[in-house]
Amino acid sequence: MKTIWLLWGMSWESSLEYYRIINQLVKAKLWWLHSAKCVMYSVDFHEIEILQHQWKWDELTKIMIKAWEFLENAWADMLVICTNTMHKMAEDMQKSLQIPIVHIADATAIKIKSLWLQKVWLLWTKFTMEQDFYSWRLRKQHWLDIIIPHVDQRQVVHDVIYNELCQWKVYDESKKTYISIINDLQEQWAEWVILWCTEIPLLITQDDTLLPVLDTTYIHAEQAVDLALS
Repeated sequence: MKTIWLLWGMSWESSLEYYRIINQLVKAKLWWLHSAKCVMYSVDFHEIEILQHQWKWDELTKIMIKAWEFLENAWADMLVICTNTMHKMAEDMQKSLQIPIVHIADATAIKIKSLWLQKVWLLWTKFTMEQDFYSWRLRKQHWLDIIIPHVDQRQVVHDVIYNELCQWKVYDESKKTYISIINDLQEQWAEWVILWCTEIPLLITQDDTLLPVLDTTYIHAEQAVDLALS
């Protein structure tokens, strides 16, 4: 079994889901008392969040690379960045790493195409919805059609993620708001509900919509397990 390096803490609430899913999948595939071989490094998300909202992405890249340098002798075989937004610096990080990054966009795109889907919508942080580092990869490398909510809805989605879900707060009113946004996107011919942000599955599940749901946290963790056991 290969060793997975989990760079997490962004937020730790969704990071727990990665750890749970990865170990459940390993146990399901290998049975008995098997669990994943992992190396885990957790950042202080407060420092990360401040730099994100100050748009200091170069400084964030340095923090991510420094985290790898701290663990470069840990003998990991792959890196899993346990968050969508911080994949913004994945390409810069890859230049400094000797191991591959399991990119969440690629893992999700492969799953989407295996289901013969073409049109997908983005429901993430504003950083991810309004910058092209993720949508460009989906459009140019995977030939997917992208839909994003209108500007007011983007702000609502963003605020719920940072002000509530990242603090382990789940409110019925926010769930209703998200469902309303999902219904709007359905009218734009979105085919599935794809829970792009790793915190959103804490709020929205298959029980909340008639549309089929894809959880990118699960998809990302699943690909890491497949690679670890290959």
